[in-house]
Amino acid sequence: MGEGKMCERHEEEIEDQQPPQPDQQIQNGHVFHSGTSLRPPFSILIGTALYVAEFVSAAVLCGYYHRYHDHYWMGLTITFMIVPSVVSQLALTFIHRDLGKDRPLILLIHLLQMGPVIRCIEALVVYFRAGKKEEPYVSISRKIKLKHGVEREVETEIGHSARILAMHRNAFKRVAVIQAFLGSTPQLSLQLYATVLQKYMPAARVALMSLSLISVTYGALVCTILAIQIKYDDYKLVLQPLGYLCIVMWRATEIATRVTVIVLFSTALKYWIVPIGLINLLFLFFLPWVEFWRKKAPFPENVEKNFSKVGTAFVLSLVTFLYAGINVFCWSAVQLNLADKDLIEKSQSWGRLAIYYSVRFVENAVLITLWYFYKTDIYEYFCSPLLVAQLMVAYVLGVIFMLAFYQYFHPCRRLFTHNVEDCLHCVCLKSTSAPQLPQDQKPEGMLEHINELRETNLME
Repeated sequence: MGEGKMCERHEEEIEDQQPPQPDQQIQNGHVFHSGTSLRPPFSILIGTALYVAEFVSAAVLCGYYHRYHDHYWMGLTITFMIVPSVVSQLALTFIHRDLGKDRPLILLIHLLQMGPVIRCIEALVVYFRAGKKEEPYVSISRKIKLKHGVEREVETEIGHSARILAMHRNAFKRVAVIQAFLGSTPQLSLQLYATVLQKYMPAARVALMSLSLISVTYGALVCTILAIQIKYDDYKLVLQPLGYLCIVMWRATEIATRVTVIVLFSTALKYWIVPIGLINLLFLFFLPWVEFWRKKAPFPENVEKNFSKVGTAFVLSLVTFLYAGINVFCWSAVQLNLADKDLIEKSQSWGRLAIYYSVRFVENAVLITLWYFYKTDIYEYFCSPLLVAQLMVAYVLGVIFMLAFYQYFHPCRRLFTHNVEDCLHCVCLKSTSAPQLPQDQKPEGMLEHINELRETNLME
């Protein structure tokens, strides 16, 4: 989404800085950071660890399938292991612009599907070398810090090391989202489907399913934070630990429930899951393009300055496909706006959020109900009514965690024109009947209409 803009923002470098440090000054009422300290690249380490662990776990499971001649499951597992890995390597290469540089060793490592590892090593080298010698700052970042409803501008010097680390963090966050929704979610669905059909769970499959769920939850967490950073780009964001916990619970329950419902339905009505999945994917894919054509906006040219219109259209199609893939399984937390320079709708759309979760709840209820009536004998050892109730309650629980996050833990909740409580209050008011106005407060038109009705009744 405009990789040059990603590196210029450096939102991660000032996201969690603590106030009043020795390297801060106050000038003209503004807090000024000298930028000499860098945060450890924890997000890069987490992303790399999840990528390697999931890749190795999938390889071990493929060896298990090969040993027992399960070539069908082995082929699908390899597919969902390699395809997202290749896309991740391409994303890292594109963000770092390695194709235009003379770095054959780096390109070779990416071809060997080890790109995240070498990028992690590069980031660690930059981090540990930073501060050993004085370096001039590259730019100054200005953000607004919001504390107890009071806004204060914060200026931060961005040094060369900070700029490089910001680029690495941006790249790994995008790759985490790609890996989660193009790799981990299909892999989790596949292995759960195989477990239901084969009625046993080998240790290698349990490990891969657990890692896939952790990976997709982390990807959804990153997606949520990225959405907040893009929408509130002018503000310095600080998310509390309870906010992270609330997002994790929201995303984990939402995705786990959605995947389970889809897998159960596919075991009972396997030929119907394909058209249902395609309808979901195609609708979500074309929705941003239809809205873009309705606005009659010019074709966006800010994705990459060296791209032709064909290249820009291809990249936008990939972004839209990823957006659709995310929304098939969970709320993406952003609304694509191809007419905007950042490709993201900045305003908070409570109506679209309510429509999405209402439609998803109804869809999940319909799918699990159809599974209940058309399930086969493989579920004879399950208490089916209890399973249906648990899945519906789990999805509602995820929605409750989401509402709690937006109401109490969102870092910019004080900037909302309307919050969750206001929206729920409006819904409750609409569900109740409107009170009758006193006779002397009724509008003139209403009084005339009532008098006409009375005259008509007298004549009859």
